[in-house]
Amino acid sequence: MNNQRYEELATALREVTERIAAACRRADRSPDEVRMIAVTKTFPAADAATLVDLGVRHLGENRDQEASAKVTEVAKLRPEADVRWHMVGRLQRNKARSVARWAAEVQSVDSLRLADALTKGVRAALEAGERDRPLDVLVQASLDDDPSRGGCPVDQLRELAEAIVQKSDYLHLRGVMAVAPLGVDPEWAFERLASVAEMLRKDHPDATEISAGMSGDLETAIAYGSTCVRVGTALLGRRGLASP
Repeated sequence: MNNQRYEELATALREVTERIAAACRRADRSPDEVRMIAVTKTFPAADAATLVDLGVRHLGENRDQEASAKVTEVAKLRPEADVRWHMVGRLQRNKARSVARWAAEVQSVDSLRLADALTKGVRAALEAGERDRPLDVLVQASLDDDPSRGGCPVDQLRELAEAIVQKSDYLHLRGVMAVAPLGVDPEWAFERLASVAEMLRKDHPDATEISAGMSGDLETAIAYGSTCVRVGTALLGRRGLASP
């Protein structure tokens, strides 16, 4: 283990944990209500394994090709670790079968066609013994209703959520995810997301997760009810080169 890198990650993790705790205090919430996903995209499996050593159990990736190799490597480096891997980036339908092999959760489900592809992928993975439970999913909302950036337009979200619930043998609806659009006031974005989440819970009371907030805006997201923050740069530093 690289001792210098270990100390860098340990210090960064303490700082992020303190930021989350402080944001929760300001919002009169318990830090236990907010989980953190360490987004390890473009960083080596050794960094992910070090975060596991430091107590991190939720790891996130944006690209299937990088993730599938990294998941395998981390499993070799830390075979006893209880790690949950999350797909947090835009997902192409032709990658659904691969993602179903390694992901505990996909946070970026934004279309009926993707939900169908994931259902088929999970079914195949279950039949092959590559997983033993349904896939947790979040519907990704497009807060500015521009699906070119990813996300489902808000007025189509209820239909998407209902379709996922109908596939409950393979997909488990946990809540909603969004990214604050570039150039938009994060307060406006996360306030809108809170309204979307409330709408979703009226139809699906168990869909309680709100995944919102990253390194630069996690405090604002927590103030508006986020239960999951996705942190990369604040933990790992500027993006490195993707691992092979």
